[in-house]
Amino acid sequence: MDLQVDPQIIPQMDEFPPPPSQEEINDRIKQLAIKHNVNHRKLMLKIDICVVPLTCLLYVLAFLDRVNVSNANVYGMSEDLNMTGNKFNTALAIFFVPYVIAEIPSNWLMKKFKPHVWLTGCMTLFGVCLLGQGFVRTYGQLLATRFLLGLFEAGMFPGCFYLLSMWYRREEAQKRYSFFFSSTTLAGAFGGLIAAGIHNLDHDRGIRSWQWIFIIEGACTATIGILMIFCLADFPEEARFLKQNERDFIKEKLEIGNAGVSEYERSMTRKDLAFVFSDWKVWISGLLYFGYIVPAYGYAYFGTAIVKGLGYSPVMTQLYSVPPWVAGFGFSMVSAAFSDHFRHRFAFAFFAGIVAVAGFGLLMGQTKHIGIRYGSLFMICAGTYTAMPILVCWTQMNFSGHHRKAIASGWQIGFGNTAGFISTFIFEANEAPTYPTALDVCLAFTAFSTVLLAVYFAAIWADNRYKRTEKYRQKFRSWPKEKQQLAGELHPSIFYSY
Repeated sequence: MDLQVDPQIIPQMDEFPPPPSQEEINDRIKQLAIKHNVNHRKLMLKIDICVVPLTCLLYVLAFLDRVNVSNANVYGMSEDLNMTGNKFNTALAIFFVPYVIAEIPSNWLMKKFKPHVWLTGCMTLFGVCLLGQGFVRTYGQLLATRFLLGLFEAGMFPGCFYLLSMWYRREEAQKRYSFFFSSTTLAGAFGGLIAAGIHNLDHDRGIRSWQWIFIIEGACTATIGILMIFCLADFPEEARFLKQNERDFIKEKLEIGNAGVSEYERSMTRKDLAFVFSDWKVWISGLLYFGYIVPAYGYAYFGTAIVKGLGYSPVMTQLYSVPPWVAGFGFSMVSAAFSDHFRHRFAFAFFAGIVAVAGFGLLMGQTKHIGIRYGSLFMICAGTYTAMPILVCWTQMNFSGHHRKAIASGWQIGFGNTAGFISTFIFEANEAPTYPTALDVCLAFTAFSTVLLAVYFAAIWADNRYKRTEKYRQKFRSWPKEKQQLAGELHPSIFYSY
């Protein structure tokens, strides 16, 4: 039966114009640049220089400070603190208790206190906490410092993603997101190099080399955190490095193709929270990230142990742990460049997931050949740490508005990181160096998220078709005015990207 359209509604249908083509978007941006008297190319370079490197530095240090415990363990931390059985796994897992709980509240607090205050404050505190971790003498003290480290680091990842998402349009975001996310691979590489250099400090001033890792990296983090309060960027509406005409240009540029009103000045409410969580995309974004977090943290915390199991000395283990991280960074950035060029996300994320699945398959199937086992680590690291930034960029850029982005990013990263509890307990010491159970679990979760990528792709494709119908427009018109204004990407004129 054909859909019946109320004649009284027909004159209103122009209120939901079709989304502009990329050519139309580019033309509008050029017109805005003339209107506000800005050089678009130079302004974007200025934003890239002032926003991206510092957020990357924040996360490099945050990720380094949370996973350097694996480098420390190679130098005898477990023996010195009498950690037997699954005590090391517990020390890893306790980090995630406050880390998961505090993610969404942290995004709310960041909007309240401004990024340059909130993010650098958190960074300084977790740097001091890591510094203190270098002086622990008991297992209980290690647990306490790991708990505090998780609490102070909670806002870094979702906060930085939220901040970046408010500066760039969908078609501009992937290279920046991947460069930011791939800083985790650089952190893994730097961690191995730093640990190799610190080996010679063993017993200097009565301090073990594993303690020096925490002391040196913690002191550097805290110092940089204090200095960055003067230079970290805020949201575009009040960024100190922009002139007023540049702020106005960025605001209008980001609104091209969007609908609703700016939410920047409006406080979040519980109603906003309920509204955001009524959207299925929020839930599936968390599940996607959850599945990839298992292998990602599994590799971050135990990749060094797998390399050590190949028969290398402690120093050579640290050095051989570096190349897979470097390969991961390269593969991620190349994929991001092509993803932005073709303005497509799904195929690149799906292919990266397949690479990671194949890597785990090789590592599980080959227990004797050192070259194949080592080579599979390149595939695992490259595949996992390429799929994750693409899927996070893809899902987050399909949300629109301050509130929806803040809540959705906090949920995705917060819920996803609960998988850290799985990652930290599946690698059992009695199964070293092959870790068959852990690899089975990592393979299963990697395959789960890779398949779920296809489900998400099919679902938003169907939603885009539904948005083009009068039935959806009538449903939207039936919403209260305030709900319509804060609908973000649920507006009939906004379509999801693939």
